[in-house]
Amino acid sequence: MPALRWIRRNLVVIAGLLTLAYMILPNIVVMVFSFNKPNGRFNYSWQRFSLDAWKDPCGVADLCGSLSLSLQIAFWATLGATALGTMVAFALVRYRFRARGAISSLIFLPMAMPEVVMAASLLTLFLNMGAQLGFWTVLIAHIMFCLSFVVTAVKARVMSMDPRLEEAARDLYAGPVQTFVRVTLPIAAPGIAAGALLAFALSFDDFIITNFNAGSSVTFPMFVWGSAQRGTPVQINVIGTAMFIIAVLMVLVGQLIANRRKSNARS
Repeated sequence: MPALRWIRRNLVVIAGLLTLAYMILPNIVVMVFSFNKPNGRFNYSWQRFSLDAWKDPCGVADLCGSLSLSLQIAFWATLGATALGTMVAFALVRYRFRARGAISSLIFLPMAMPEVVMAASLLTLFLNMGAQLGFWTVLIAHIMFCLSFVVTAVKARVMSMDPRLEEAARDLYAGPVQTFVRVTLPIAAPGIAAGALLAFALSFDDFIITNFNAGSSVTFPMFVWGSAQRGTPVQINVIGTAMFIIAVLMVLVGQLIANRRKSNARS
């Protein structure tokens, strides 16, 4: 049958499109319900179209405060994890030292460990140290679990680098700092950027570890969870939609820049 042959020939494409639709569908639902005006406290069923939530996204008490706190923590956690993770990745790839294999394995332990176990362990550590739970304990915890993902991304990039490029720079009398800034860093930049973006997304989205170690601080995921118990405001969908659009635009801009660089390199 022609239809069956067509399905077999395009099976991979069909599976890819279905998977993409499955991933995007929840975001579309969030976007649609950001224009809803529910009759009650819960924004779970469509009532009527409204732009009220978009006109006043901070109309719910503490929503923008929790969003600001999450952005601050994600920003500083990304900086810390990216800086430390980049140095660790270079050390693991470029240098030989004792217990290198063990350290490399331990770096990936937070990725395999259940979040609730890590959260309870960090809480126990902070309490035994007498630390005040709040912004700084959450920041330290986020840097710790984001570090593994940054190391993974940067290490893969550094391992694929051609050492002859750095040797050529040194042959042309470039110093160690100049070689790193002009040759090594630009080549490793995509891996560093990927690790940083992943760290930011993981830090901003985290709930379990944050909930254990936040004390009286309330981040945006904690606010969403608390709101779900007593009523979900439409403004949560507005914030989610805005973040989704920003993320998509960043991906599109990055793709356009990459395509332009490829076309310039070919010409």
